[in-house]
Amino acid sequence: MFATIGYYICLPFAALTRLFYSLTGSYGVALILFTLLVKLVMLPFQLKSKKSMLRMNRMQDKVKEIQTRYANNRDKMQMEMSELYAREGINPMSGCLWSLIPFPILIALYNIIRYPLHYFMSIPRDVIAQIRDMATTLGYSAASNVQASAYEEIYLAKFVHENWASFDGKFQGLIDLDYHFLGLDLSIRPSDVMGSFPGGWPILGLLLLPLIAAGIQLVFSMVTMKGQPANGSSKMMMYMMPLMTIWMGYILPAALGVYWIAQSAFSLVQELALNKHFNKILDREETDKERQKREKRMAKFEKQKAIMEQQRASLNNEDKSKKKKQQNHNNKKSGEKHASTNENGRVGNRPYARGRAYSDEHYGK
Repeated sequence: MFATIGYYICLPFAALTRLFYSLTGSYGVALILFTLLVKLVMLPFQLKSKKSMLRMNRMQDKVKEIQTRYANNRDKMQMEMSELYAREGINPMSGCLWSLIPFPILIALYNIIRYPLHYFMSIPRDVIAQIRDMATTLGYSAASNVQASAYEEIYLAKFVHENWASFDGKFQGLIDLDYHFLGLDLSIRPSDVMGSFPGGWPILGLLLLPLIAAGIQLVFSMVTMKGQPANGSSKMMMYMMPLMTIWMGYILPAALGVYWIAQSAFSLVQELALNKHFNKILDREETDKERQKREKRMAKFEKQKAIMEQQRASLNNEDKSKKKKQQNHNNKKSGEKHASTNENGRVGNRPYARGRAYSDEHYGK
């Protein structure tokens, strides 16, 4: 079941590699173009996660502040971190999926390189057996040890290439496959030629491929990790991947080394370009955000100022109303007081002409 699934996963990648080989006639160039096309297809899906990761890198101060504040309350820390990511529109896991995608592609490409007749040329197993029988009659001998037999299809494809005149047109789908690229035989495992060092460029070049791939991958990892918090696990991963690339690059066919170099180089260029592009966007967004914050503060200040003016006007109106009421009240009391006094002492129009103690009967008798 898994073999069948793996076969159908390899088919589209094999078709692409075969197409580029038919167009260029170079196995190495076909691998490079294949890697470039895969990167371009995956680019739109990586843009959002890349922007999210850069935004998250810029928030490390806020993250550290939360971690310090709630160091003794892990549940509260997680809740605050989740709220921060939700508020800023960040998905911390957005970059994890895309970082794993090269591995299934690498496995598929390894099968395409290891089984050139079955995957690269899409030739059925029974027809491969017929090709092997014909090659045997022409002097081909299959590998005897187990380690070499794992790459038996590569040796058979190379024999077909060396004797192409005898195989041309005999089998449907059979291709004259040349593994050579820049003077290097990409079907050879670098570990198999270590004993022949220096041996000239064909040997030296094969031994350099894994080192070049690991070096570019290390630079890519350093650029990717820039701005992120440095901890033990991240540093270990930064150095572990290049070391794994060196180890696998020496025990697997050199064609995978070409893929690794192209993959790391394109990834590095993409990383630098996207960092520059999205940093400009984030700077502009942060400037706009700060401007919006200032505008909100000014609007809030103006609103509070208007409320204070309304309150001050209302207080003034209340004071005026109270003063008016007090004045009316005083006038009323004063009127009542004058009326009681004036009537007792009035003589004609003169209210106090007789005085308060005047009485008509005082001198009556």
